[in-house]
Amino acid sequence: MNDDRPIISLRDVDKAFDGRPVLRGVSVTVMPRTVHFIIGASGVGKSVTIKQMVGLLRPDRGRIELDGEDVTDLDEPGWLVKRRRFQMIFQHATLFDALTVLENVAMPVAKRFRLRAAAAEPRAREALRAVHAEALAARMPAELGLGVRKRVAIARALALLPEVLLYDEPTTGLDPVAARRTDRLIRETVDALGLTALVVSHDLASVRGIGDVVTFLHEGRVHFAGPPAQLFAATDPVLRAFVHGEQRRAGR
Repeated sequence: MNDDRPIISLRDVDKAFDGRPVLRGVSVTVMPRTVHFIIGASGVGKSVTIKQMVGLLRPDRGRIELDGEDVTDLDEPGWLVKRRRFQMIFQHATLFDALTVLENVAMPVAKRFRLRAAAAEPRAREALRAVHAEALAARMPAELGLGVRKRVAIARALALLPEVLLYDEPTTGLDPVAARRTDRLIRETVDALGLTALVVSHDLASVRGIGDVVTFLHEGRVHFAGPPAQLFAATDPVLRAFVHGEQRRAGR
């Protein structure tokens, strides 16, 4: 992986559903080893953008590149190989309640790398150490708070050795302390492990606190792309309405 070259690029992508445009000429560049946020109002196309990047949706027009390679027209077997570079952490941790924390992390490792369960456990423990949760290995998910369950979900993703972690609203539903702890963990996976984080979020505190780059979608287009400091200092009325509207809601 070349740090001077984007790890993911969308180039002038259009996408419509049932004739209704969702993305209109969207271009996004994600650099390696950064925390890149995609933000915008609900229904603006944030999740559609992410799905384009991993081949779960195909653009009506435009190109997708991974490490400079045009992958727009890959068939599904080709995309299956490429997707191994990515892991998604969903809004809800989706742990198996009948399995321990260690078993939850080890099971996908055993399946992906065709290992016996016992052989997958060292890698699972290593991933739990990376999220400061190794002491919870024998616990059951029902015993854990939402923030800790999120950490276990991140460990499960890390155990599969991805290059890019995709986060879907990672702090939604968490109390402020757990939300900021999750932010720090996202930042840590980038700084300490050399991964790339692509985060769909409404949490402006997260954007301000750990973001390197933010892409703001508005009416199906990229309205802003740049450092968070520029977003929060912007005088553009659309950006100000989004930022200050979110702040007012947060302060209620």
